[in-house]
Amino acid sequence: MLEVEGLARHYGEREALGGVSLTLGEGQTLVVFGPNGAGKTTLLRILATLLRPHAGSVRVLGASIPEEAWAVRGRVGLLGHEPLLYRELSPAQNLRYHARLHGVDSSRVAEVLDAVAISARADEAVRNLSRGMVQRLAVARAVLHEPELLLLDEPYANLDPAAIELVGPLIGAASGRTRVICSHDPAGGLAEADVVLGLREGRPELLREAGEVTPGEITELYR
Repeated sequence: MLEVEGLARHYGEREALGGVSLTLGEGQTLVVFGPNGAGKTTLLRILATLLRPHAGSVRVLGASIPEEAWAVRGRVGLLGHEPLLYRELSPAQNLRYHARLHGVDSSRVAEVLDAVAISARADEAVRNLSRGMVQRLAVARAVLHEPELLLLDEPYANLDPAAIELVGPLIGAASGRTRVICSHDPAGGLAEADVVLGLREGRPELLREAGEVTPGEITELYR
């Protein structure tokens, strides 16, 4: 599902990522740890075809990035720090818009609104919703087109325990989808991971199967 070799990305003279190599099989979850500025979000944006790598090779769902980005954009779901929602539109309007972009039947909109328990407020403006409800709606947007690969940046931010349980079937291990998750939670992240990547200043500090990594090793990345 993912094949990355020698990936590098710069912002001007600053190296945001360098020397990142990994593979991820179908149905597996890669959890990426690292302090702020370590390159986690940059990695997600490259995998989502929103940024071009400056060196190395990247294959997502069998397609070479960026040359074949067009072949994977409709097969990837991205949940980032920004919800990618129009605040003046309602949840239903936002999801109908994304459904048209992906060629998804409108009946799917009602299905995902119900799944994240926002049906009762589907016609209110997004700007009137709490941060937790906006995050749940962003989850609905990310999975609306039933992507094969989920790219999740702190997906449980602003969610209480009940909401985390609610979105679990959509973006959790129970979804069965291949996932890349950026996390600051050593214990929670390890519980979801098959493979762990630790980044510091854009460079990989560790890359191992989750069962071979301890929470203490993750904590060390932040010191």
